[in-house]
Amino acid sequence: MKKKSMLLVLLVFALATAQAAEDWGRNGHRATGEIAENYLTKKAKRHIEQLLDGQSLALVSTYADEIKSDSKYRKYGPWHYVNFPFGATYETHPKNEKGDIITAIHESVEVLKDEEASKKDKVFYLKMLVHLIGDLHQPLHIGQAIDKGGNDFQVQWFKKGTNLHKVWDSKMIAEYKMSYSELAANQKELSKKELKQIQQGTIEDWMYESRALCENIYDNTKVGQKLWYPYMYNYMDVLRMQLQKGGIRLAEVLNDIFG
Repeated sequence: MKKKSMLLVLLVFALATAQAAEDWGRNGHRATGEIAENYLTKKAKRHIEQLLDGQSLALVSTYADEIKSDSKYRKYGPWHYVNFPFGATYETHPKNEKGDIITAIHESVEVLKDEEASKKDKVFYLKMLVHLIGDLHQPLHIGQAIDKGGNDFQVQWFKKGTNLHKVWDSKMIAEYKMSYSELAANQKELSKKELKQIQQGTIEDWMYESRALCENIYDNTKVGQKLWYPYMYNYMDVLRMQLQKGGIRLAEVLNDIFG
């Protein structure tokens, strides 16, 4: 009986950990965190190093996924995404009373700007913010409830069954076979004008940009479709740009918070 109980515990832990690794994938989040480090002001870097005791943004970027296996953090599950039907708007569609990625980002920023907030709270919300800005740039996190953000959109990936959400979260990045540091180091070279354009806008503007990309993906992908190299050829540069935008914009938000 003890052996069976131990196996059950290990199985539950493994499933929870596997699920936690799927939001933009570890490499995706870490690449976004690594990219952000390059755009931080000296003042912001100093504040962040003090809060994180020297840990990098890349390291803490997966924290919000790792805590999913702990029941006391279950209430933060809806913070990773927002769903509303195509043709609707975020502002007019009924909101999730438990929150969503937009309300979560704003709440995290508010705590980090609060001079009265404890270091413990600031560390928690900083880790959450690093992750959530990454998720904001994963197009399937700005999806539709009808198929759970693409989790019920079944496709084939190199002849193996999966879903569209996982393809964008981790499958394409895994097939690309680059580490997060390699992804971060091989960004597109941007002009000053391009960089400024990426940095401009609000959280909501960036959400709608991801939403437009989500709709494009749905227009060009069919349920049951066999996806492989041609799909990566069409979308891998787009995915890499989303990682780059996420890192640049994460730095922009952190610079605004910490100066």
